Amino acid sequence: MEPLARKKCVPCEGSTPPLNHSKNLEYLKQINQWELEEDRAIEKTYLFKDFAAAMKFLNEVARIAEEESHHPDFCLRGWNKVTIRLSTHAVGGLSENDFILAAKIDEILPKT
Repeated sequence: MEPLARKKCVPCEGSTPPLNHSKNLEYLKQINQWELEEDRAIEKTYLFKDFAAAMKFLNEVARIAEEESHHPDFCLRGWNKVTIRLSTHAVGGLSENDFILAAKIDEILPKT
């Protein structure tokens, strides 16, 4: 099976159904510590050492999102906490694209 981070997001149509619960759980195992929100979204919060690191991360997320044509909701709270929320609005829930983007986002974090 091809790793999610190596896949490309594909456009979804409104007639495409959202993923079912078992498929969401299967994909969730392939990404690092994202939380499933009632089969409608996945979410993860990242903490950074400072504001500049958080903004660098968000700028890289924006670059990847543009490249994939799949855009997350995100929030910078305080000076170092970034929450990313992914869902596919066109299908009213989750699509494979959300898990692909989550995997790509996790890859940009510095390894410790």
